[in-house]
Amino acid sequence: MRFTKMQGAGNDYVYVDCFDEQIDDPKAVALEISDRHFGVGGDGLILVMPSESADVRMRMFNSDGSEGEMCGNGIRCVAKYAWDHGRTEANPMCVETMSGIKTIDLVLGDDGKALGATVDMGEPILDPKRIPVNMPLEQVVEMPILALQQAYKVTCVSMGNPHAVIFVDDVASVPLKEHGQSLESNALFPERINVHFVQVHSDDEVTVRTWERGTGFTLACGTGASAVCVAGVLACKTGREITAHLDGGDLKLEWRESDGHVYMTGPATEVFTGQWNR
Repeated sequence: MRFTKMQGAGNDYVYVDCFDEQIDDPKAVALEISDRHFGVGGDGLILVMPSESADVRMRMFNSDGSEGEMCGNGIRCVAKYAWDHGRTEANPMCVETMSGIKTIDLVLGDDGKALGATVDMGEPILDPKRIPVNMPLEQVVEMPILALQQAYKVTCVSMGNPHAVIFVDDVASVPLKEHGQSLESNALFPERINVHFVQVHSDDEVTVRTWERGTGFTLACGTGASAVCVAGVLACKTGREITAHLDGGDLKLEWRESDGHVYMTGPATEVFTGQWNR
C-alpha cells in the first residue's frame, strides 16, 4: 500500500490515496499504521477519496481506530495532496467530510504547489444537545467541572466534533495527560471530547495545549483551535481574531460576525512517501 506522510502544524497523519488504493478495514489499518514503533507513525490515518458531492472526500481515523468527524489540520493536507497530485484543479476546493462539505482556499508557492490554506470551518455548534454535553443549558460557558479533584471552568463548542476549552493562568503547569484523559471520558460527554487548555496572552494571542479524543497528546488540533477562538469570545477572554500558538506551530483563527463562520489559516506539508508492506 502506497502512503504519504503529511503534517499541519505538527499534527501528523498517514494519508492514503483511495483513488488508487482500496482499504477494506480502515479502523484496523489506522491502529497498525499509526504506531510510532511498529508502523509508519502518526496521529492517525486519513483517506483521500473520490466524492459524488465535492471535489474530494476525506475520512479520518484516530490512532485508536475510532473515526472522527473532521480534522482541521488534516483537511488542509488533504487539499494540498489533492491539488499537488492532480486529483482536482479546483481552488477554492470543496472537501466532503462527516461534518459536511468544507471550502478551502489554497495558498500556492512559486512552483505551483500548495503551501497552506484557509479553511471555512463553518458555524460553531453551541447547543449542548448537539455537541453533545449532558447539561440542561442553552450554552456551556465557563461551567465548573472537576478533573481528578482539580476545579476548572469549561466552555464547550462543536466544530463538527466536540471540544472542551479551559482557560488557565499557566498552560505549562497543567498535567495534560492525567487531566486530559479524565475530562475526555467524563460522563458529561457521551461521545467523549477533545480537551484544550488555553493561556491568554492578549486579546489576539493565546497558547493552546491539546488532548485529542482517541489519540491523546497532539502537537496541534485545527478544529480545537477553531473552538478556542469561539470560546474566547463567549467567555469574554479574547477578540474574534486570534493567533493560537500550539506545540507544533501557529494557526490564525477568525470568527467572523458577517457570516458566523470560523476561518482557520495554517500550513500543510508533505513529509515523505513510502510503501507499507502488511
